[in-house]
Amino acid sequence: MSMDSIMVHFHPDERVFVDRAMDWVNHAAENHEVRLTDFLDPRQAYILQTLVNRNPDVHMRLDGGSVNAERCRAIVAPDYVYLDGEEMDMQVLSIHSRDQKFAALEHSDYMGAVLGLGIKRDKIGDIHVSEEGCHVVVTADIAPFLDTHLRQVHRVPVMTELLPVEELRAMSTSFQMLNLSVASMRLDGIASDVFRLSRTKIVQPIKAGRCRVNWKNEEDPSTILRAGDIVSLKGFGRFKVIEIEGVTKKGRMRVSVGIYA
Repeated sequence: MSMDSIMVHFHPDERVFVDRAMDWVNHAAENHEVRLTDFLDPRQAYILQTLVNRNPDVHMRLDGGSVNAERCRAIVAPDYVYLDGEEMDMQVLSIHSRDQKFAALEHSDYMGAVLGLGIKRDKIGDIHVSEEGCHVVVTADIAPFLDTHLRQVHRVPVMTELLPVEELRAMSTSFQMLNLSVASMRLDGIASDVFRLSRTKIVQPIKAGRCRVNWKNEEDPSTILRAGDIVSLKGFGRFKVIEIEGVTKKGRMRVSVGIYA
């Protein structure tokens, strides 16, 4: 099957990743190679799984350190390889501090601190923040560097240690709930209410390619959202459409939305 016939199923901006993922699958099938990827977001994992499913001689495994992990590493291998026995090469960077300001740190603070050390995003898995501190799932190759150099998060001094992934303190996703009354389920309408911006101001970043729906680029402001959809707008945040609860007497839709904390 040609690459052009495969690409009709994906966004043009995804071409680079699709090409790379296709190479992984072909090398597993033809050269009997085992490939361990860096962390993939759910959209990338879906693309890779789709390509693997097209080849009967290849299979894959996803693992992000916890049952409900959002970002996962993948192993792509010939179908005779026992994937559960393959090492996923992940470690947990445990971050803690005695500073009183430590408890106020958020997910974005930890992300910024790690990326600020020059680490690429695909080397970082899920970030689990709790009252006791923060556990960051990372690839094993960059774990020692982070353990040595991460000494501050948002100007708060911190200490770190490396743990096996089995000691990960996984946290469930927390939302700030918001109930909306909207005329329709259009992306621009929902996003403008969630981020408290005018329709005009919300349309600009969407058309500029800064929006993703279910990790897929979405540049059409009129796209209709459905329950379960996850929307991210670069520079503003991320939310999930939890439930469409019904229609009011005036014909407006009642929607519950969860804004990622």
